[in-house]
Amino acid sequence: MNIPWLTILIFLPMLGAVGVALLPREEHGQHRAVGLGFMLLTLGAAIAVALEFDPAPFAPEFQLQTNVPWVPSLGIGYHVGIDGIALVLILLTAVLGPLVVLTAWKSVQTQVKEFVIALLVLQTAMLGAFSALDLVLFYVFWEAMLVPMYLLIGVWGSERRIYAAVKFFIYTMAGSLLMLVAILYLYYAAVGPAGRTFDFPEILRLAPGLPLAAQRWLFLAFALSFAIKVPMVPLHTWLPDAHTEAPAAGSVVLAGVLLKMGAFGFLRYAFPLFPDAAAAFRPLVATLAVVGIVYGALMCLAQRDMKRLVAYSSVSHLGFVMLGLSAMTVEGLTGGVYQMLNHGVSTGALFVLVGLLYERRHTRAMADYGGIARAAPALAALWMLVTLASIGLPGTNGFVGEFLILAGSWNSRIGGAPWFAAVGAIGVILGAVYMLWMFQRVFLGPNRKAENQTIADLSGREWTILVPLAALIVVMGVHPQPFLDRIEPSVQRLVDRLGAHHGAEVGTPPPSIDRQELILHPVPTTPYGQPPHLPPQFLRRLQELRRHHP
Repeated sequence: MNIPWLTILIFLPMLGAVGVALLPREEHGQHRAVGLGFMLLTLGAAIAVALEFDPAPFAPEFQLQTNVPWVPSLGIGYHVGIDGIALVLILLTAVLGPLVVLTAWKSVQTQVKEFVIALLVLQTAMLGAFSALDLVLFYVFWEAMLVPMYLLIGVWGSERRIYAAVKFFIYTMAGSLLMLVAILYLYYAAVGPAGRTFDFPEILRLAPGLPLAAQRWLFLAFALSFAIKVPMVPLHTWLPDAHTEAPAAGSVVLAGVLLKMGAFGFLRYAFPLFPDAAAAFRPLVATLAVVGIVYGALMCLAQRDMKRLVAYSSVSHLGFVMLGLSAMTVEGLTGGVYQMLNHGVSTGALFVLVGLLYERRHTRAMADYGGIARAAPALAALWMLVTLASIGLPGTNGFVGEFLILAGSWNSRIGGAPWFAAVGAIGVILGAVYMLWMFQRVFLGPNRKAENQTIADLSGREWTILVPLAALIVVMGVHPQPFLDRIEPSVQRLVDRLGAHHGAEVGTPPPSIDRQELILHPVPTTPYGQPPHLPPQFLRRLQELRRHHP
């Protein structure tokens, strides 16, 4: 009996939301406990999904699929499945879920029931968006993320929470409507033998054959929606306000997972569906990426509010992600995906730490701190570890992602590739400046306020939140291969798919293969038919054989 682990994973948080909704309003402890319990169950289901996933190069592209009709008359189905990229992002989402609940355990004291429900519904929407293989289903999950995040900012945020929430909603909604128009165009234009459909694998087979003019407009419609979510400069202005006004738990979700939706959208939809348009627009994407890297870093240097500084650092870090994606090389794309994970862990941890300081002192102004390390050495030590990860120190997770991105950008065939990599490297230097400057202002030097002398160090609950994040920072920095093994086959398929459409511009041109070579090197028909000792180059050659001679 095949257990539908992916469907269980997606809807477990929603089941938890229903359970919390049935509890009495006054039982705040029960609301938190049930929310935490279902987040832990979701993490267990995510681990089960990871164990079921086959990372072998010849495994199916999308695994653990469930495909049942939803609105068959319109070609809409409940079709879910994951590749290696979606898998690692799902694991990140599942790991952060329980930590987010623990982060808000004491800081959220009003309307706790509604808060926990919003977190659980948001968790289902994010997991569903990563798993959807039907364009309408993806759009439903994409839009479903909007409402609970709007509530998290607008109800439990700071003084200017309504302004930040409305700004977030309008930006995201505007981009999403353009994507919906593009999805409807694909439904009518990319018609296969079975008729019209919203099924992504089928549209993926048909859409690259659309005329270049149509591809350009469709790519722009998808890309605008995803660029707002990343966010890319100049569409980033909602992010600092949303981060600054959101509660700490909301900022962790926003930085840890929601911002990854934009980059994931480029990888899953915009690039493979419209490869010719993607090749035409990637110089623009790369330019906006490096502008975001430098602009975000310079804005960090101008901040005096810790949370706003970390928010602008996300603009810079996500610029690195988009630089890696625009390179369209295996190294650049792999580094971009890995940096998405790194940013979720490191920046999520930074927002947790800022929230812990705010709970103690009720101020985010760096001028109100100083000398905190003497009163709270454990807090200072963990903050320093996260700071080093954020600036990409070797041995931490940030170094692996940034190194792959810069190497992939340097080797890219895009015009002026070395210059893009060089400007990205300047962003690394600026990142070290603003992160170490913030640490020095907050934790070192003299106490600027008397209250700093009595700040409490980490409690047991806070250790429970921070130790898993610190462990991930070290493990992903020292031993990244288990993560890269699951990312690279999906990235290689994307590079091969792009290269098949524009030859030497991206990747390598389609091979010239004669029948004798097919006889000498038969293509395995199952993931288990390949000898384990074959070198990677030969495995890649067999992939090309199978793709071009099915």
